[in-house]
Amino acid sequence: MAAAKKAVLGPLVGAVDQGTSSTRFLVFNSKTAELLSHHQVEIKQEFPREGWVEQDPKEILQSVYECIEKTCEKLGQLNIDISNIKAIGVSNQRETTVVWDKVTGEPLYNAVVWLDLRTQSTVENLSKRIPGNNNFVKSKTGLPLSTYFSAVKLRWLLDNVKKVQEAVEENRALFGTIDSWLIWSLTGGIHGGVHCTDVTNASRTMLFNIHSLEWDKELCEFFGIPMEILPNVRSSSEIYGLMKAGALEGVPISGCLGDQSAALVGQMCFQDGQAKNTYGTGCFLLCNTGHKCVFSEHGLLTTVAYKLGRDKPVYYALEGSVAIAGAVIRWLRDNLGIIKSSEEIEKLAKEVGTSYGCYFVPAFSGLYAPYWEPSARGIICGLTQFTNKCHIAFAALEAVCFQTREILDAMNRDCGIPLSHLQVDGGMTSNKILMQLQADILYIPVVKPSMPETTALGAAMAAGAAEGVGVWSLEPEDLSAVTMERFEPQINAEESEIRYSTWKKAVMKSIGWVTTQSPESGDPSIFCSLPLGFFIVSSMVMLIGARYISGIP
Repeated sequence: MAAAKKAVLGPLVGAVDQGTSSTRFLVFNSKTAELLSHHQVEIKQEFPREGWVEQDPKEILQSVYECIEKTCEKLGQLNIDISNIKAIGVSNQRETTVVWDKVTGEPLYNAVVWLDLRTQSTVENLSKRIPGNNNFVKSKTGLPLSTYFSAVKLRWLLDNVKKVQEAVEENRALFGTIDSWLIWSLTGGIHGGVHCTDVTNASRTMLFNIHSLEWDKELCEFFGIPMEILPNVRSSSEIYGLMKAGALEGVPISGCLGDQSAALVGQMCFQDGQAKNTYGTGCFLLCNTGHKCVFSEHGLLTTVAYKLGRDKPVYYALEGSVAIAGAVIRWLRDNLGIIKSSEEIEKLAKEVGTSYGCYFVPAFSGLYAPYWEPSARGIICGLTQFTNKCHIAFAALEAVCFQTREILDAMNRDCGIPLSHLQVDGGMTSNKILMQLQADILYIPVVKPSMPETTALGAAMAAGAAEGVGVWSLEPEDLSAVTMERFEPQINAEESEIRYSTWKKAVMKSIGWVTTQSPESGDPSIFCSLPLGFFIVSSMVMLIGARYISGIP
């Protein structure tokens, strides 16, 4: 019997989408932007101490190989020839910091994740060295001094991990965000791997001058970072190297964007003033500001949006960053156990259709934009004996929407022209209750593409458009039309404002929670100064709360 004929679809482009919660590999038709196949693997997060968040770089790399192999198998089952895959793009969780040994190829410590808080005392000490009238860190990087960004994570590794210290002294250490670790490994690793990053990821390190588009000597000296361990900075769309192993050996890796920049490209926000909001582990609103750096007066970041080619101009963006969005759903699943899968949250919320006055501020890693308040911690307030797990589930979804409202308000004040609608993407947008809540709380329409994988799409577009690949045109007339689903506000403006003002009150209650210790120290002696009554009352409240959440009468 003759072998089945392989389908001819024209050039295809693959995209690695390495996020905080999972890794995926997706393959698109470069002429239609149609998603043909994909595979996903969940990634473990480790919490060795309070406020610490780590991941295993080798597990991340292995998950990429697994996703590529499984996707290629699925394409084979669809009679699609994988030799049509002409390029691969990489999109990644930003800021997460890896240091590895270029001789052995082994990571020298776990990846320190962007959400990690261990560097709070490092941040406090460094902030004392910045003159009040000359915040050169912010003016050069567009970023506030925060635990969020890579420079302080790298400083912590240099100060606290002997293996890292020795490797730096012996000129064996390489630093990178997740994109650098993956590209170096996929292009050969110890056998000639390419040590590079792109401008969007570099702009999240706090070591990169977003005006000159180079590593900044003054910043590296301020943070005490040896410049020789830094990757080469490239554009977001050019051939970095070739895959050296696996089913796609020989295919060029030619696109690289931090995940939020990739989503901006995937949503085709190429014009000044166009914006998108991505709902992932965190929540990230980016507005394209064109060729100019716009500095926020309302707590937003200035960042590099993309540079789609070596000789192409750089574009900038204003960004509102929320630390905890999808992560709150994972917390309800893994920590409280009130849902067995992330999808269950919609069903629980639908049962009640209201939080019944319960408000949830998920400040697990402090508050990011617009507050930048590391002292905040998560709270659930407005509880009564009537409150059950369904109300808490609803409040968790509302929290994502309220946080988006806060960064959208800041964006509108900075830009001067309010957004007339919000373009959205990311895994959480499949939750229709969340999308309707978002429209109600913003009081503007929410517009969602029918194909929500815009982060991967953006990485694929950058890879396919690269010089030497040229299978994806980014000319406006060639971009595929996208079908959209639209959610209109269904409550009156007054009710929307009342709910939002109550949320703001809850946020104020969460601030100033951490006052006597840094998560860096992990010192348990703080508890010795607390009165016995504190523990008795706290234990009773936790016991009663647990019984009501789990439905025990």
